[in-house]
Amino acid sequence: MEKKILIVDDEAHIRMLIEQTLEELEDDGVEFLTADNGQSALELIESEKPELVFLDVMMPKLNGMEVCRKVKQELNITGVYIVLLTAKGQELDRQKGHEVGADVYMTKPFDPEVLLNKAREVLNLS
Repeated sequence: MEKKILIVDDEAHIRMLIEQTLEELEDDGVEFLTADNGQSALELIESEKPELVFLDVMMPKLNGMEVCRKVKQELNITGVYIVLLTAKGQELDRQKGHEVGADVYMTKPFDPEVLLNKAREVLNLS
């Protein structure tokens, strides 16, 4: 069964950076999906059911918090692990992230090693 990671950010260079950070996972059969706004992210989550989503908070159409809330609380899609990525590291934002159902909240700039380890852990890749 192929594992999928969805990378969502409205900035192309950040999507590319995350993909490069995780590219060695392709050897484990992981497929990467990308979206540049919350609306298409939501559609991809519904159609592709990725196991892991790296989700930017500040985005057009739907922000990461709204996407996360919809996935976790409205659509009740299970088996999707959501990592919120944001430049805002304040406690209030972190709290809000947990309220909408985010599994993990990471601040940018993120440590590539941490990102990769988190992906391995979530996808059960040693």
